[in-house]
Amino acid sequence: MAKPIVAIVGRPNVGKSMLFNKLTGKRLSIVEDTPGVTRDRIYGESEWCGRKFTLVDTGGIEPRTDSQILTFMREQAQIAIENATVIVFLTDIKSGVTASDQEVAAMLLRSGKPVVLAVNKADSVGRVDPDFYEFYNLGMGDPIAVSAVHGHGTGDLLDACLAHFPEETDEEEEDDTIKVAIIGKPNVGKSSLTNTILGHERVIVSDIAGTTRDAIDSYFENEHGKYVFIDTAGMRKKSKVTENIERYSVLRSTLAVDRSDVCLIMIDATEGVTEQDTKVAGCAHDAGKACIIVVNKWDLVEKDGKTMDRMREDIRRDLSYMPYAPILFISAATGQRVNRLFELINYVNEQASTRITTGMLNNVLEDAQTRVQPPTDKGRRLKIYYMTQVGIRPPHFVIFCNDRQLFHFSYQRYLENCIRNVFGLEGTPIKLTIRQKGEEV
Repeated sequence: MAKPIVAIVGRPNVGKSMLFNKLTGKRLSIVEDTPGVTRDRIYGESEWCGRKFTLVDTGGIEPRTDSQILTFMREQAQIAIENATVIVFLTDIKSGVTASDQEVAAMLLRSGKPVVLAVNKADSVGRVDPDFYEFYNLGMGDPIAVSAVHGHGTGDLLDACLAHFPEETDEEEEDDTIKVAIIGKPNVGKSSLTNTILGHERVIVSDIAGTTRDAIDSYFENEHGKYVFIDTAGMRKKSKVTENIERYSVLRSTLAVDRSDVCLIMIDATEGVTEQDTKVAGCAHDAGKACIIVVNKWDLVEKDGKTMDRMREDIRRDLSYMPYAPILFISAATGQRVNRLFELINYVNEQASTRITTGMLNNVLEDAQTRVQPPTDKGRRLKIYYMTQVGIRPPHFVIFCNDRQLFHFSYQRYLENCIRNVFGLEGTPIKLTIRQKGEEV
């Protein structure tokens, strides 16, 4: 991870998330005209003049506040500043230089890091707004006028950042990083698990439901491999989602599932599987992702010799559509069994990437048809010609037959179970596509 890091900091509502989205070319960070929408550090990748770098969006810095959430936001911004190669200090031409701007400037000067001062919301082209010159008073060199909405001045801004980047090395690392999305309903301990894995307060943890709003990427490396853990906002029932911000949060969680390799579906051990848990798990299952069911808060459950077996049976019953997913009982608060997650993540990721030769598949198919004859309907028997694998993540098989209408769902399930019995494929859904003879794969 030798790429330069550019952190965007400033007080709330100056347009940091808008600029972040403009520079990354993606809507990764939630943009809403409300102070305090971004709370944690949001990471994205960008490129300028052939140099790739990591961009970090931070929560607004309020130098003086009694709010617990705002204090956490300031701490997260401070961590981003410490890790940054270059800092973009974003201000707002419409409000001018405020006391908060001056305190943030003093904080950045103390950090000793290179700082590029950007004045946002300079949306008109041509004549320079006289208020622009006021920003020289911050003592941070020549300010750069930018418009996060229209993109004006972003080239000059990136040129200034580029001047502070270290010399480029020839090392190109092979990307064997596993992306892991941590999903679940609010307050099941997703952020606590992320912090326990990383060993520090990477994301804000609070008993307030809805504390996490964005999908937050955290890189982690240990003896088991390289990972990016994506902490997501809790997915609530649609009827309970009232704010625009929360609607965006749920959308970000869904997008996090789409770009992940493995999903950790978190369930609260003190509540068991709820209706919302089945919907969250269904989201990962329908996306074809490798899954692990993580039962958190196991330390809070009163146990006897059969408690774990009973809970496992209940989960298998309530999440009957994903019998392939392994179940792990943990406590994010105490760290109990958290280390076992890495081996499981590696295992299910490998299973989802399994490729099986056509010859081996057809041996299994032949044996399966010998054991259980294909179904018939009105005197017509289903004839299965052959099966081949056409994709991975999830393993995708195409079966060619004489008549798709004769291929009953129960016989598809039977063949899926035969494939699993021989090849394992634990932790990953299987996709079966039925084709009639003569159709394209």
